[in-house]
Amino acid sequence: MKPLNLTLQDDVDAGVLSVLAKFWKVNITGLDRSAQIAAVREVMLNPARTEVVWDGLSDDQRGALQMLVVAGGQMPMAKFSRLFGEIRQMGIAQIEREKPLEKPRSIAEGLYYRGLVAQTFSLADTGAQLMIYVPEDLLRALPVRKTSYSNLAAGEPLPAEEQSEEPLIEPLTEVTGAKQADTSLVDDMATLLAYLQLFSPNVETGWLGDEERDWLRKHLLKPEDERIHFLFAISISSDLVEIQAGKAFPKRAETRRWLESTRAAQVQALAEGWRGGQYFREMWFLPGLHPDPGGELDEYDAAVARSNALDIMGELVPKQEWWAVADFIDAVKETEPDFQRPGGDYASWYIRNDQNEYISGFESWDAVEGALLEYYLATPMHWLGLVDRADGAVRLTAYGRAFLGQTPWPTPQEAEDKVAVKDDGSILVPRKVSRVDRFQIARFTTWVGAGDPYTYKLDAAGIQRAAQQGINTGHISSFLTRALGDKPLPEAILRLLDNWRSGPSANVSLEQLQVLRTTDTDTLNRIFDTPALRRYLGAKLGPMAVIVRADQWDALLAALGEQGIQVEVVR
Repeated sequence: MKPLNLTLQDDVDAGVLSVLAKFWKVNITGLDRSAQIAAVREVMLNPARTEVVWDGLSDDQRGALQMLVVAGGQMPMAKFSRLFGEIRQMGIAQIEREKPLEKPRSIAEGLYYRGLVAQTFSLADTGAQLMIYVPEDLLRALPVRKTSYSNLAAGEPLPAEEQSEEPLIEPLTEVTGAKQADTSLVDDMATLLAYLQLFSPNVETGWLGDEERDWLRKHLLKPEDERIHFLFAISISSDLVEIQAGKAFPKRAETRRWLESTRAAQVQALAEGWRGGQYFREMWFLPGLHPDPGGELDEYDAAVARSNALDIMGELVPKQEWWAVADFIDAVKETEPDFQRPGGDYASWYIRNDQNEYISGFESWDAVEGALLEYYLATPMHWLGLVDRADGAVRLTAYGRAFLGQTPWPTPQEAEDKVAVKDDGSILVPRKVSRVDRFQIARFTTWVGAGDPYTYKLDAAGIQRAAQQGINTGHISSFLTRALGDKPLPEAILRLLDNWRSGPSANVSLEQLQVLRTTDTDTLNRIFDTPALRRYLGAKLGPMAVIVRADQWDALLAALGEQGIQVEVVR
């Protein structure tokens, strides 16, 4: 906060200064501006005068100043205005006409034209915002702690309602529809990293395309499309993946370090990646809201909004009990409604609803900010294993409490499971097998299915793909032997690896062909002797069969009909 002399110098114009001089009974006639400021400042900091002014305020005005004291002497102007009204900024002529000192339109305006509060711009996490404040030396001079209880005898307790406030969010004793959080996001992240390692897919407009997501859905524990977007976003925010030349690649060292970590450490890394990440912007995924591209929203800082909301959550919510989501939203609206708005500005963002109507103003808070807070809890925080969910309620897990800084991060013991290899080449990988081992298995196999266990198949296609990554059959054999606890591999697997030890012994190709067959040799000869028919044909397969050229099937059918040849199509 500024001292009073800088406030009068920087934030008070000539018209307002004359009003202050009148109110504080200071004669500034004939003085230059510096002398005027010095004279007004001297009187305003006189404790005897400030006490007279304090006693002359209404209860509402004193309450507004005391709220500013509780807030540290300042707060965003947008929030103060919602509580105590607007302040009209007027020139000298308008001041003389409107007389805001005698007839203020709001509590805030009455304080402003008495010089008890001022406005200035301040740089906050959400951007530059207009703040209202009490000059720091004036705050010390004002008897702001003078209350109607000041005449109580020493040691006499305050009335019960003044001793303490009820907590903003009360715990719930009962909930319905409880759904525990899990750490399956860790397993799905390992799958995503293996997929990116194998295929380095193209990234359309910064995201995985439809085909890539369709493929991944078959191999994730929870294959929701929105969750795939979230996985991809936090893989980047957690520094596991990078995009180069329009393709997504795992970062080798960072990915290996994460894969080799414990499950608890992996959860922590992903949660911190979400907290500080800019890639996943939750507001663009809220049902029923459609932010327009361009304008102020291009500067939207998802990490600041998210971090502010999490800080508030850590202060307000019960640590171990269930609590109502609606109570949390109401508490944020009451205490820190501008957690994601630069300067408390509710007019500059262009957001449409499902009816294609633009929604703005503080009246849209529940539809935007309220919905965003609910989404944090129901979606990313639940996916990350930070909160359990129920009908209209949530509860912090041990990971969630640690994430909000309430407890140390848990370090539970992990029970290791073993890989199973079947005679037919199937490899079964339980979830309790380390993610780094499953990642490696995914690199030299064909993927079959996700679950507990995951199923992979050691076959020629997988071995060929492994060879393209520099993984030979010796590597595969050694890895599987170790994964089995040094038990011997099945004979069929050994034969397969041995057959591929020096690479493929021969190359063949498989093609799907369309074939024309005749009932006798004369018919085929007649067709070949007719130029209008021969043009659609390829090589003969025998005296009564011939290949039909690619994409010529329909044209050949029509031409045969024109030649009076009956055709039976066998599908």
